[in-house]
Amino acid sequence: MVKIRLQRQGKKKAPFYHIVVADSKSPRDGKIIEQLGTYNPMTKPSTIVLDKEKVAKWIQNGAKPTDTVKKLIENA
Repeated sequence: MVKIRLQRQGKKKAPFYHIVVADSKSPRDGKIIEQLGTYNPMTKPSTIVLDKEKVAKWIQNGAKPTDTVKKLIENA
């Protein structure tokens, strides 16, 4: 199954996330299919950059977003 999920980047105690499409069996920071955007929780307010057309295309093709990514998509 293909999922839309977060891939952690950044230093210790300074997280930065890429919103990616990846196989559900691959590790969190492992191989990805496509990058859809970024999420930076360290800024006030949090910064979400998202390609909404690509997200809609992947969801239409059957990719399931995780709960956290679902909330980020709604906020974007």
